[in-house]
Amino acid sequence: MTETNGDLQRSSVGLGAAASTTETPHFADVYRENAGYVLHSLRRLGVHDRDLEDLAHDLFIVVARKLDEFDGSRAVRPWLFGIAFRVALDYRRSARFRREQLEDVPGDPVDMRPAADEQLEVAQKQRLVLAALDTLRIEQRAVFVMHDLDGTRVPEIATALGIPLNTAYSRLRLARDQFASAVRELKRSDR
Repeated sequence: MTETNGDLQRSSVGLGAAASTTETPHFADVYRENAGYVLHSLRRLGVHDRDLEDLAHDLFIVVARKLDEFDGSRAVRPWLFGIAFRVALDYRRSARFRREQLEDVPGDPVDMRPAADEQLEVAQKQRLVLAALDTLRIEQRAVFVMHDLDGTRVPEIATALGIPLNTAYSRLRLARDQFASAVRELKRSDR
């Protein structure tokens, strides 16, 4: 973030705020400022850890190809999430995902915090959230992740995913209900 005349302004490339100009951002800037966000988004859309880098690479190939078509007055992150959604959707439809899903054993996330009990608690919560997210259909999951986890407004989500606004609101409502139900059920089964 940069401070100008006492006002905080978001970077139009990194934080997903509306761009101040209609200039197309440079690919290197988009990549540098959003690679972590893309990896995080793909993971939350159900991509296995071992496939994250490959799919992020595929996503940025699409970005490089379509960047000159990007409307510089729009936020970059919802646009990137829309591409991530389509990449994750293709991945989940692939035989590789379906075949390996049964064999996949979730690993403990790497956490540099020193306290072991804090690490265990964080890992348990992350596994609970990811398990609850896995119960959602990919279309609902994308809207839920973008809105409730990333803080993207529903009209931007509808534009990024290419769906009607009312469909986006409906998917969000259904995803919230199913997510809450899944969390309750998973907590009950852990007892």
